[in-house]
Amino acid sequence: MPATKTNSKFMTPLTPDSTLAEVVGNKSMPRTEIVKKLWAYIKRNGLQDKKNKRMINSDEKLSKLFSGKKQVSMFDLAKLIAKHAK
Repeated sequence: MPATKTNSKFMTPLTPDSTLAEVVGNKSMPRTEIVKKLWAYIKRNGLQDKKNKRMINSDEKLSKLFSGKKQVSMFDLAKLIAKHAK
């Protein structure tokens, strides 16, 4: 069996900007790791909407990340990460 090729786009280390770094830390890491840390923060602080689990409520740190919005869909996270990590 041939070895499975991983998608290197996901594994390319990205450097979070200062806004994202407040939540996930400032060292370079793959996009998958940024998503993991973001979700850990959301769960730890109880920011997932109780009624609609697809929505994420913002706190002071996430408000900056969400461009001042009170709530975003979890499907918007990828766009937000792309905006705040290079």
